[in-house]
Amino acid sequence: MKLGVLLVASWTVAIGYFWYGIGWLPPGTTVTVICIALVTSQVLAHGMTSPLREMTAAAGAMARGDYTRRVRATSRDEVGELAQAFNKMAEDLAAADQRRRELIANVSHELRTPITALQGVLENLVDGVADPDPAALRGALAQTERLGHLVADLLDLSRLDAGVVPLRRVRIDVADFLDEAVEHATATAAGAGRDVRFRLRDLPAPMTVEGDPWRLHQVFANLLDNAARHSPAGGTVLVTAEEHAGHLHVEVTDEGEGIPPAERSRVFERFTRGERAAGGGTGLGLAIARWVVELHGGAIRVTDPVGPARADRPGCRVQVVLPRTAPIREEVA
Repeated sequence: MKLGVLLVASWTVAIGYFWYGIGWLPPGTTVTVICIALVTSQVLAHGMTSPLREMTAAAGAMARGDYTRRVRATSRDEVGELAQAFNKMAEDLAAADQRRRELIANVSHELRTPITALQGVLENLVDGVADPDPAALRGALAQTERLGHLVADLLDLSRLDAGVVPLRRVRIDVADFLDEAVEHATATAAGAGRDVRFRLRDLPAPMTVEGDPWRLHQVFANLLDNAARHSPAGGTVLVTAEEHAGHLHVEVTDEGEGIPPAERSRVFERFTRGERAAGGGTGLGLAIARWVVELHGGAIRVTDPVGPARADRPGCRVQVVLPRTAPIREEVA
């Protein structure tokens, strides 16, 4: 309608100037031209605004929770670009909604398991079915600790998502840091009854890295715990570190069943354990490790094991790459 008003106004000005200059006006021709212009403008406007009407309908559907609607981009002008941007936004919203649903389902599942086990232990104690002996109390304590770990991981992940995690960078001696991480992992594995040995290969030269020691300890504690969890009895977890092009490369290699190449990128997603894990863990450790490494400007990935490997135990090698000096940017993500 606005386009039609514009055309009528422009034609009125043109006709007025023609009438003023010539002194006469062909009425039949003028009316015909105006009618044709109005019909043409309506046809063109309908085609030009059809993506906008589709966007309106799709936006209404999104407000009701339907993120499957898409808009047809019929042109390459600004309206077409807007339609493409709208479709991209719809895809992102659909993916975010799917992640939210999966997060709720996974958190509910992870919380239900220890709560059910703890409830069963306590009901047996209250009903007198079981005596409050050290074994029963240790079982209840284990389930409580699992709940605490899950809640702590969820809080860490929420802070990372909100971007409110400050990095308190200091100069870290790599040899001392890894030695401490291996000692902690050895004590944790022994407490869990795992027959696994940890070996830290000697560093080729003294090295330091700028980073947050507490956050980086979370990374390597998770990696070493996963390696111990999936290693066979009597297996060895090897930790190596070296420098390449101003970056620190730390690798954690186990002798477990390995991770198929198709699953290697997914193991860093939340609540994803892949085919390796049969139990234990919250499914958030590697997701937190990836966030922490990326906050330091580095990268973490699963690579092919080096050296001979058995067919049933190919092993897994996780590589962490960190810049030795802090990137020139804000220390808070």
